Amino acid sequence: MNYQSFIARRYLRSGRAFLSVSTWITMVGVTLGVAVVCFVMSMHNGFEAEIRARLLGTTTHVSIFPLYGNLIEDYQQLVQQLESMDGVVAAAPFIYYKAAIQSASAGDGIVLRGVDLEAEKRVSNLADDIKVGQCSFEPLVLEGDTTPGMILGSGLAEGLGVYISEPVWLYSIRGEDLHKRTRPRVAKFYVSGILETGMYEFDVQMAYISLDDAQKLFQTGRAVTAAHLKLVDIYQADAMAPVIDSLLGYRYDVVPWNVLHKNLFSWIAIEKKILFLGFLLIVVVAAFSIISTLVMLTMEKRSDIGILKTIGLTPSSVRRIFVYNGLTIAVVGVLAGWGLALLAAWLQNSYQIVSLPPDIYFISYLPIEIRLLDFALTGGAAVAICYLASLYPATQAARLSVIDVLRQ
Repeated sequence: MNYQSFIARRYLRSGRAFLSVSTWITMVGVTLGVAVVCFVMSMHNGFEAEIRARLLGTTTHVSIFPLYGNLIEDYQQLVQQLESMDGVVAAAPFIYYKAAIQSASAGDGIVLRGVDLEAEKRVSNLADDIKVGQCSFEPLVLEGDTTPGMILGSGLAEGLGVYISEPVWLYSIRGEDLHKRTRPRVAKFYVSGILETGMYEFDVQMAYISLDDAQKLFQTGRAVTAAHLKLVDIYQADAMAPVIDSLLGYRYDVVPWNVLHKNLFSWIAIEKKILFLGFLLIVVVAAFSIISTLVMLTMEKRSDIGILKTIGLTPSSVRRIFVYNGLTIAVVGVLAGWGLALLAAWLQNSYQIVSLPPDIYFISYLPIEIRLLDFALTGGAAVAICYLASLYPATQAARLSVIDVLRQ
């Protein structure tokens, strides 16, 4: 322990009543600032992780599209190639087009996906998202007709006013010559399951049918429009994309999840930075309190500074004493802020104190995900701000003239 830090601690503990209260208020300000920044960042991390999990449960980690909008004819071979790669869990083909849907009481435009159900279960959360009914396309005899099954999003089913085992009709004009007087192809289905992904955009417009039925409805023959795959590590999607592209001979457009949803995740990243800078202003306000506290401490300890300089203390040593004071306030405030943020995060995850209306948001409460890097950056920024704030009063204390002090 050097003598500057020893004197700095004595100064913090031996101030007058007002100065001691000011010191504690400053520490509380730093604590609250650090706690708020860490908690908000953790809350944002949880929200981002929840969105990512729900998106990737539907769109998977890497998507393979044909170049120039063509179809994939040899999709069985493509799936086998993809599944033979290291780091790939499973792959599945699908057909993805827009269509019109009609129930007995309402109609709407939807995004229809034709899937190989067994393969789809291995790459997405389709089976886990079923809330009512079954994850099945097995035909059912309905009104004397053998009718295949269809899975609807919960919002879409509600809008159409349909429930399990009720009939719906799909309409498609893909592949028809629009210059002729063509009529849309019609296919009848029954609702075999209702899914809820938690993403409003998916639940209100997404529907699934079997791959064979989609090929007939959209007249794609034995071809599909795309394939997607699941990786062992989702964060390897960027690195895996060029490897997959090379393996497939650069004949496809290989798109990782973060590129497919680039707009959404870029917005989330920008919002996180803005939140960090905005809430860091609380620490800046607390730093002004450090300036005032150290200025008052300098005024109180003028005679002590004069005596210390008389016995040989250099201006740099005096400056260091007051800088230590500022850093002590910062470190105590950061540690207390971390503890307060961790406590608030535990309470929120355990008891869901801050809840959200599930009919508006796709989650019922604000999840918290703690990342050590965010805590380290917040703590480092707080200490740096407090250090800069302590330089001015420390420099003023170092400039005190021994003669002026002794004259008083």
